[in-house]
Amino acid sequence: MRETAYAKLNLALHVRAREPDGYHRLETLFAFCEDGDELSVAADDELELRIEGPFAADLAAGEDNLVLRAAEALRQVCSITSGAALRLDKRLPVASGIGGGSADAAATLRLLCRFWSLRMSAPELHAVAAGLGADVPACLRSETVRGEGRGDRLSAAENDLAGAPVLLVNPGVAVSTPDVFRNWDGVDRGSLAATSARAAALEGRNDLEAPATAVAPVIADALHFLQSCDGVTVARMSGSGATCFALFEREADREAAADHARRAHPDWWQLASHLR
Repeated sequence: MRETAYAKLNLALHVRAREPDGYHRLETLFAFCEDGDELSVAADDELELRIEGPFAADLAAGEDNLVLRAAEALRQVCSITSGAALRLDKRLPVASGIGGGSADAAATLRLLCRFWSLRMSAPELHAVAAGLGADVPACLRSETVRGEGRGDRLSAAENDLAGAPVLLVNPGVAVSTPDVFRNWDGVDRGSLAATSARAAALEGRNDLEAPATAVAPVIADALHFLQSCDGVTVARMSGSGATCFALFEREADREAAADHARRAHPDWWQLASHLR
């Protein structure tokens, strides 16, 4: 059995306040690409994880890995005694703002529910996901959805960008999410009123772009590059960075931008995809 851990994008990310517990109150619009990491499973007496792929060297397969944590959490909740041999094809860069670890954990939950023939309600599975991280519930659904609170209070959003061509680039730096949030200036710049994907992309913002750029100035170069490409409707950083994305109306413009990126910045990671 196989499952895709779809790359997550924050079409908009508004930081409203820093809470006393150290977390931040957010308003965001999640969207997901058609591509991402790939997870597969086979029968085994033990719970095991093997990591392969372009970014395998950047990730340890120990018990702290979110894939194994998700599998173990599911075993505990459902009193599962059997194991599973999990294989992660790590295609997305680590610590890059596109939900790699969270998406992997969510894909693990979806995959093992099928593999172990579990009958869990959506609220039950959401609770398991929420215990693994703030972005995991949204990644569990992997559909356009609005997130509030820490990003794990989800509500429906109109998906009027399904199929839109998108180009993701990462300038080759891993950015610490805690460092970026610590650099946020504490200014509430207003709510995210948009309830559709297109409105969030066009009218929203990412309040973490400035603090992330202070941590990794090359993010500004990635944004400037995408903004200068022909046919871009919006270019923005996702999450806490450093991955940035550009949406296009036309496939040909996205392909031209991807080709330009390969030639101008051969050391950057890129992914040409579509929104789900």
